[in-house]
Amino acid sequence: ESSENYTEVSTFIIVGFPGLQLEYFHMVAWFLFILYVTIVTGNLVLVVMFALEHSLQKPMYIIMVSLALSDIGFTTVALPKLIARYWWNDASIGFYTCHFQRHMIHYFGSLNSLIMLTMSVDRYLAVSFPLRYPMLMTAPTMTILTVFSWLVAHIFPGVTSINFIQISFCGSNQIIQAFCETLSLAALACGDKRYLSMASYATAMFILLVPLIFVISSYFCIIISNDLTVICCSPQGRRKTLSTCATQGCIISIYYIPRFFTYSAPHIPNMKMTPDSQIATTFFYSFFPPLINPFVYCLRTKEIKAILSRWVQRLQVFQPKSSKTATVPKVK
Repeated sequence: ESSENYTEVSTFIIVGFPGLQLEYFHMVAWFLFILYVTIVTGNLVLVVMFALEHSLQKPMYIIMVSLALSDIGFTTVALPKLIARYWWNDASIGFYTCHFQRHMIHYFGSLNSLIMLTMSVDRYLAVSFPLRYPMLMTAPTMTILTVFSWLVAHIFPGVTSINFIQISFCGSNQIIQAFCETLSLAALACGDKRYLSMASYATAMFILLVPLIFVISSYFCIIISNDLTVICCSPQGRRKTLSTCATQGCIISIYYIPRFFTYSAPHIPNMKMTPDSQIATTFFYSFFPPLINPFVYCLRTKEIKAILSRWVQRLQVFQPKSSKTATVPKVK
């Protein structure tokens, strides 16, 4: 069939959940709106706290703030259009806007992977070399690593963006997904899609598996390291170390494992995912970690708990005391 019979796509349609009935659109829109506000507020509190409290300007908290900003960015890129799709039934998205969203979706995904890699290296140095850690990992060093991650993360989606620029889209313009991303857009490409699909898959596996190998290795070294002999002698110290590894391991598992299956499903025989299950899986690994990250990484930290407690006490001081001051003096 010649290319003259193709109709070029100028806009795309975000389908979202194909099986969702119209009467549930507003309920889903409210859920997504509350989810968006909760994620942004929770992560923004950490950013503001870091900016105001100089005691938090340490390597560990620099990573946390970087992750919080990345989560705010990802959520802001992904959710508003999906909210509009269910609130006002506005499903259309411009051609170049969709490509920009696709790039930024995978940019923040790549960035989170690099941030988790940096976080695991930082924890390994802190636990395995406690005496040398202040010299090995200073605030300027962590700032440089963070800026480097934010810049390098553009490379991986950029490779896919170059491939997408060279192809045409024709026929159906319906994106069976919650937002524009590589798999759903590749399905709408004209002609032979095998090269585009394999190149996208290889890029995704590289940015997922390479950091994951280092993350697993660092946590494995933390647990079995001979340098932990002093800590291991203390049951409390060992419990704290294993608790930190277990908590971060759960978050990393939520981030990596569903992504691996979602991207690998089209390339594994007899492994098929329905559109609704694929979107639900994508939704889970995309928005659940940003939702719980502020609680997992921050509220379990004594320093942040103390700051929050101090802020609450200050707010109580400034509250009106009309109920207390409205006492009538006794007449003798």
